[in-house]
Amino acid sequence: MRTTFRLLAVTLLITLGAIAAHARHPKIASDLIQANGEVDVIVQFDSQLSEHHHERIRKAGGQLVQTLGGFRGAKYRLHAASLEELAADPRVVYISPDRSVGASAVASADYATAEANAQIVQSYGFNGAGIGIALIDSGVNNHPDLKDRVVYEESFNKTGWTTDRYGHGTHVAGLAVGTGASSTGPGFTKTFTGIAPAANIVNLRVLDQNGQGSDSMVIAAIHRAIQLKSKYNIRVINLSLGRLVYESYKLDPLCQAVEDAWLSGIVVVAAAGNEGRTFNSGTTGYATITAPGNDPLAITVGAMKGMGTNQRGDDLIASYSSKGPTAADHIAKPDLVAPGNHTISLYASRSTSESTTSANALPLSFYTTSNSTQPSTAYYTLSGTSMATPAVSGAAALLLQKYPYLTPDQVKVQLMKSASKTFPQSSVATDPVTGISYTSYYDIFTVGAGYLDIAAALNMKDVAPFWPAIAASPVAVFDNTTNQVYLTNATSAVWGTSAVWGTTVLSGASAVWGTSAVWGTSAVWGTSAVWGTSVWVDGSSAVWGTGALAGSSAVWGTANFNGFVAVYNPDPAMNSTPVASESTRIMQNGEN
Repeated sequence: MRTTFRLLAVTLLITLGAIAAHARHPKIASDLIQANGEVDVIVQFDSQLSEHHHERIRKAGGQLVQTLGGFRGAKYRLHAASLEELAADPRVVYISPDRSVGASAVASADYATAEANAQIVQSYGFNGAGIGIALIDSGVNNHPDLKDRVVYEESFNKTGWTTDRYGHGTHVAGLAVGTGASSTGPGFTKTFTGIAPAANIVNLRVLDQNGQGSDSMVIAAIHRAIQLKSKYNIRVINLSLGRLVYESYKLDPLCQAVEDAWLSGIVVVAAAGNEGRTFNSGTTGYATITAPGNDPLAITVGAMKGMGTNQRGDDLIASYSSKGPTAADHIAKPDLVAPGNHTISLYASRSTSESTTSANALPLSFYTTSNSTQPSTAYYTLSGTSMATPAVSGAAALLLQKYPYLTPDQVKVQLMKSASKTFPQSSVATDPVTGISYTSYYDIFTVGAGYLDIAAALNMKDVAPFWPAIAASPVAVFDNTTNQVYLTNATSAVWGTSAVWGTTVLSGASAVWGTSAVWGTSAVWGTSAVWGTSVWVDGSSAVWGTGALAGSSAVWGTANFNGFVAVYNPDPAMNSTPVASESTRIMQNGEN
């Protein structure tokens, strides 16, 4: 199932499509219902792939297109008329199309390293040395700031090249591991280093020159990272890309590949998406997290914006940053927010971005002693959750350098627990092009556990202990009798009162969600309501109010299908639009 992932840095106007009731077998994805003729699908099986599985497809008139590493499934081409017969096979778990995925970046000039408090940690000598970060993106170009940082590269895109023809992957790589070589020395007033400048990049290219790829490409790349884990000490996978949510993460092949990596010991960091301005479904931007950021094991990252100052205390949420809960499963997301708006990083020459995002050029006078307004040939700016994601990936690398024994679950707990939890109640942003204003509320579905603070994460004394359970993000449950929202334990998760997030382990004033956090003093697990009776949005347009998420056709609505969240796109044709104009605007202009 190769869904084309668009760069999450580019605000993709991805509105969650209507998740229709299965008119076919429940093992067949809803977006295959109208399929006809030959289709490319990802078939998941209940055991490791073998020739017997391929033979079963051949008997159905299909053919193998691509194996996906160690994934318990493969990409096949067969006639849509054969889907029902194939789904009846007890060995088949789920059949879905090879969907498109795209980058999540928006062109826009904040210095993420400073905003995330990484410079303090770097002064201690922590720089990510020895840690491998698998960058699954549009490729990485040769750049002075990445010299000797790329230790392996491979393309999973049919074009074959590993260089970055789009401009997104190189920018993401710089935010994670850039050395600042092109802005160091006499004549420079600012130096732009990544969060973990001594970490290594494993460049796994899946997106083409237009920022598009597919599920099958991403799944194959994830499994290559798993295979290469020991050789390159790959401890982190960065996924600054995403697509619509079409089914539960338990069936989504992309999410299942993410879980394979997580359970193999690799931290998976995923962009939340740039759909927070999607108000046309009556959800006021909620329930817009993209896949695979909807998986409860992944660390899902939203975007913050600097306000033109040298401090992080006045930073605000970017209104385009996607919000939870997730479609289908109602997982509380994002997990964290990090700097992502107008971020300065590496310029990829001869890329699509070079010819389409001139507004993001960085004048030489910004970081040199020159008064020249000529654009830099080394750096430029982009905005989006794609840019926030490598900040967290770099933070994970620094944490793993200091504590090599940490599991992915411990890393997740540490980063969430140490995150800053001081926010205003709300903020308003105005699109610089359209003039439309958007109000954001600082709740758990907007900012998660808080704002990434790398210094706090590495200075914590109470490092999360090892737990055999999994630190999965919890499930949000809406009680329509009280109009309150609760977080509950997901299967095998550790959100109980005596577990990782509980009152007897990592609780207290610095607990994951914090006793003085913006959602009040009540615990966000157990029987206490997340928000209490006054919720956090006033009037009839309240998030859980009659005209929004609690409405008859909204997040918790009555018109849901088979337990899936009902979030509608009034224009079905939009689901097939690769990149909407709003996404391009965010990419080029970011947010003031």
